[in-house]
Amino acid sequence: MTVLFGTAPSREVIHTLEEAGYEAVFVGGAVRDFLLGKPATDIDIATSAEPQEVKAVFPMTVDIGTAHGTILVLMNGEPIEVTTYRTEGTYTDHRRPDKVQFVKSLREDLRRRDFTMNALAITKDGELIDLFGGKADMADRIIRAVGIAADRFNEDALRMFRAIRFTAVLGFDIEEQTFEAIRTNANQIRYISVERLKAEMDKLFASNNPAKAFRNIQNTGLNLYLPLFPLDIEKFSRTVPFESVMEGWACFMISGNFSSSDVANAYKLSNAEKMFLSSVKGAYTNRIDRQFTTDDYYHYDLAVLYTTEKLFKSLRNTGQIISFAEIKEMKESLPIQSLADLSVDGKKLMAWTSQKGGRWIGEWIEKIEKAVLYGICENEPNDIKEWFLYEFNRKK
Repeated sequence: MTVLFGTAPSREVIHTLEEAGYEAVFVGGAVRDFLLGKPATDIDIATSAEPQEVKAVFPMTVDIGTAHGTILVLMNGEPIEVTTYRTEGTYTDHRRPDKVQFVKSLREDLRRRDFTMNALAITKDGELIDLFGGKADMADRIIRAVGIAADRFNEDALRMFRAIRFTAVLGFDIEEQTFEAIRTNANQIRYISVERLKAEMDKLFASNNPAKAFRNIQNTGLNLYLPLFPLDIEKFSRTVPFESVMEGWACFMISGNFSSSDVANAYKLSNAEKMFLSSVKGAYTNRIDRQFTTDDYYHYDLAVLYTTEKLFKSLRNTGQIISFAEIKEMKESLPIQSLADLSVDGKKLMAWTSQKGGRWIGEWIEKIEKAVLYGICENEPNDIKEWFLYEFNRKK
């Protein structure tokens, strides 16, 4: 029994194009993942129809990359990318082709792709089109460039990093000539924007075996041209795999002895990502000297505490280790989790003292927060009032 690929709307798109006299097939990473038994997401269609011809066939389309042959077709509410068969000219910027030429041959389209496992196609009826041995390479767990590897990497230098990232995601090895081409062309990774490198790093940290990728980064010489590399691979390897992408970035920071600003600036991390790394750095510095305190449990969220303890256990392997269950229990046992939980506010303080607002309110709210946190008084208005008025009048 043939297992159909793609969604019903995507197969309908191909059927409609064929009815109009054009070729159309499923292509790309979704086909690879389908053959590997993984969920096939980001389904793409390649066709012999040119962009204007695609638009003429379907009533609802969106131009998302017409110059490069891509049209978004809306079929039964589902957005589906349809791209014209094409060949590409030189890549002056090592990223985008200087010129795209539309062609009518699927072979010409597939031969420009990066790796044989990504140069596969499937018809709407489930027939596999394998023109470059991609299925056999996947069976052998090999990552092989299509055609001459150096040409593929000269077209887009990020493909070298992608090959290495796939070793971590899929557990495959890089074919010898492809590996050697990465070594020979490693310096070209300098032409790749930090944003694209960061996106690959995110995917790498989310993989099953990021340590394998980092060893390949080192062995190919890519580490000489990447921000904040070389890195202590031995230390980094102790902490994998990661529970989250941000845990990966935290390990990258700690194992490399970088500051959160070093990492954030080098890879253009978001403010939220930078804040997480800054928190881990602070918590880790504290953890080196001592166990977590009440203040630590209060000021750091669970993700920061978990990440910090994992890194401490993996990289230091000294002192008494706290289990994640204990961390969670200690965090949740606090009388308040944040200032928002405090049962009094500045208005109550002004009412209790008959004084106008001012800086003193913030100072006393902070003192009350500490008193509640450390169990000096209960987080209950009357109890806080009694403690506050006693301390307030005593310090007049």
